[in-house]
Amino acid sequence: VRQIGAMTSGERGTLVTVAVAINALGNSVPPFFVFPRKRFHSHFIHEGPPASAGAANGSGWMQAEEFLQFLHHFANHTKPSLEMKVLLLLDNHVSHLSVPAMDFCRERGIVLLTFPPHCTHKLCPLDRTVFRSFKGRVNMHLDAWMKAHPGKNGTIYDLPGIVAKALPQATTPENI
Repeated sequence: VRQIGAMTSGERGTLVTVAVAINALGNSVPPFFVFPRKRFHSHFIHEGPPASAGAANGSGWMQAEEFLQFLHHFANHTKPSLEMKVLLLLDNHVSHLSVPAMDFCRERGIVLLTFPPHCTHKLCPLDRTVFRSFKGRVNMHLDAWMKAHPGKNGTIYDLPGIVAKALPQATTPENI
């Protein structure tokens, strides 16, 4: 899960969380966006990668309810079962440890493995490779968007379109 701030005129530094899951073969689950809004509307992600999903809350941070929605999204794309379990590596954030999320994972065959606090920057394989490249690509495409739209400020609703361009460039076999 990675938080990306989008620059906007009225919402400078507003946070949008983008949750991405990638396996060792290079397959990925479409991104799951958390927007800082009271209600999520599908038009928020209409320019995002195909099959993206999203949610909304007041902060834009992943919280327990949004993480459970992400788990549903993850399960729909990975098709885990009690016979064919799927391992999901996570940081040790409190939003990942709710009882409903743990119950959902146990019932669906998703095995959660969390890293110790303050260690993901060293231990999480995606933080050290894919997400570093992803952040650079997002910044590059955001700069290109601003040059293509002079005088217009980007909004959080432009972010999914930027992610649609940046994510495939970051999730290369070399980075994974």
